Amino acid sequence: MKNLLRAATAATVLAGSALAAAPAFAQDESDISVSANVAMVTDYRFRGVSYSGGDFAIQGGFDVAHSSGFYVGTWASSLDDETAGYGDTELDIYGGYSGAISDTLSFDVGLLIYVYPSAAGEDNDYWEPYASLTAAVGPAEVTAGVAYAWEQDSVSSSFADDNLYLYTDVGFGIPDTPVSVSGHLGYTDGSFSSPTYFGTSDDTTSFDWSIGASMAVFGPLEVGVSYVGVEGKGNTVRDNYITDDTIIASLSASF
Repeated sequence: MKNLLRAATAATVLAGSALAAAPAFAQDESDISVSANVAMVTDYRFRGVSYSGGDFAIQGGFDVAHSSGFYVGTWASSLDDETAGYGDTELDIYGGYSGAISDTLSFDVGLLIYVYPSAAGEDNDYWEPYASLTAAVGPAEVTAGVAYAWEQDSVSSSFADDNLYLYTDVGFGIPDTPVSVSGHLGYTDGSFSSPTYFGTSDDTTSFDWSIGASMAVFGPLEVGVSYVGVEGKGNTVRDNYITDDTIIASLSASF
């Protein structure tokens, strides 16, 4: 199966690559820091679609950051090859630059490559630049971001040659508790939209969303739960299974 759905951060990536405080590394304690993270989740969902077949996934990564704002990092997750068609491992490698614009506004820009080392057949790896702004709004942090995958072998489809992903995240801590709440809304326009991916429509747009809560339980350990959904279902029982709304639990640690 061609890689027509993968596109952040997030959440994940990628989307997201926020760098936590970390022990010093190398020459100067004030110059370079390294951080790491590990997690076990009941389902690996990226932009609403399961890449672990609705089963547990093991994930983890690390980042190296310089005080100037430059950083590099990597993140990996186990996959279900029968569901995703990309082998049993995903490896994300990224680098970028982040910094403060003001006391309440910061930015992050970078380039990420998705690598599937055990995938058979077609070339599934691809590049995706990203950018985001994060603002403090009262007790909350609000992020607006964009990721764009240009025409590549693993991006192009019969309906579109590239993919644009727009998203917004919000998160805040509940006062006097160890609980944090988060929400996410994403919009896809291009080859990675879920209707295009499953061949149910030539509509190249779709939305994904989630709402969740997490709580520190002991030292670096954190537990979380989230409700995840995506627009655009498949045309088989299997396709619907990996796109149905679901509740995901996680156990993670950051160092």
